[in-house]
Amino acid sequence: MITLAPSRAQKTALTGLFLSVFLAMLDAQVVATALPRIAGEFGGTGAYAWVTTAYLLAGSVSAPLYGKLGDVFGRKRVLLGALALFLLGSLACGLAPSATTLIAGRVLQGAGSGGLFVSVGASLGEMFTPREGAKYFGWFSICFAVSSLAGPVVGGLLTGVAGWRSIFLVNLPLGLAALGCLRSLDLPKRQREAPFDFAGVVLLGVAITGFTLLTPWSAALGAASAVAFVFVERKADAPVLPLRLFRDRTFSVSVVLSVLAGFAFLGSVNYIAVLLQADAGPAEGGLRLVPMTLAVAAASLVTNKVIARTGAYRWAPRLSMALGLLAVLGLLTLHGLPAVLGCLVVFGVAAGLNMQVLAIATQNTAPPADRGAVAAGVNLARALGSALGPVALGVAYRAGTHGVFLALLPVLALGLVTALVLPHVPLNR
Repeated sequence: MITLAPSRAQKTALTGLFLSVFLAMLDAQVVATALPRIAGEFGGTGAYAWVTTAYLLAGSVSAPLYGKLGDVFGRKRVLLGALALFLLGSLACGLAPSATTLIAGRVLQGAGSGGLFVSVGASLGEMFTPREGAKYFGWFSICFAVSSLAGPVVGGLLTGVAGWRSIFLVNLPLGLAALGCLRSLDLPKRQREAPFDFAGVVLLGVAITGFTLLTPWSAALGAASAVAFVFVERKADAPVLPLRLFRDRTFSVSVVLSVLAGFAFLGSVNYIAVLLQADAGPAEGGLRLVPMTLAVAAASLVTNKVIARTGAYRWAPRLSMALGLLAVLGLLTLHGLPAVLGCLVVFGVAAGLNMQVLAIATQNTAPPADRGAVAAGVNLARALGSALGPVALGVAYRAGTHGVFLALLPVLALGLVTALVLPHVPLNR
């Protein structure tokens, strides 16, 4: 186990881990402000929802697979493979001659990003005890939060200065730097023979896709696939997502909370950006996001330091959902830019309180052999929520951003009720 004062090589490895997460999350949001330029070059807008959706879907579907592969073959080699796939997809997107090629590149990027989120979280779980790891999960949260909220701003700046292809090509030097840093990563090496759960992977992928598309036929297909997935996993010798994990109340409650947090705090980012740009250009609108971004980072860092010191964590998701409710109520009732920005700062604090607490809680109760599967389950749940959010809130957006915030109220209320039943298991030293 790493001590609280890591060596120089370990610090280098941590830099590679955090840079990988930053790139993967940044690309989930960075294309939003570049889509008009992409549509203008390729002469249409019909398929461009898939430029974002393909990335999120591929990441969600691949996450459990990477968790299982890491448990079997070792975390480091799976992490390096995911990063290489992400960079290959970035290159394909940056050089894409058509919309079809661009979407294919986004699928490759997304498939890589799913492995990055899962493998980085599970790697931290292997490097540290849960109590020690809370500190480093805080930095994970900051990378995650800042990149997700800064994505639209960075995308707009790069597109304006160097063209839309630059938002993908910039990943190459940064990703290569991350690969270099990850050479210092020292994790247990293991390889054991295990049958591969192909049926489970396919059914889970179809279920996630069906629920994310949110049409009547896709939802029905998703529900049928989910039922079939449960039956298959119960009999599989090496299930991609072991159902026995749900016997642990910490894991099952954390999965539900992760879906709700992803929906509310990540799924609403683009609509918040639209609200802040209503009477200003993209640059000024991006600057208005800065206070909320800083609030997310500060809240996440402080939360994880408190958890590392005290070992208590249940307070964080409870306070997160309560503050989220207050912030949304303020956005629905208050007017004027200062009031809106104040409410968004509170919303940012709420998001930061919830970033990596659930990962810490589930890693704490998971057996070492299941850490990859547990990390995959929590990341899958958050990714599913963040993919569902834009689609579902888009229906409410027909009534304007007021409709979006109104739709967030029951989600956050359900999150608060769920957080109240999260069990407390003291963090393992």
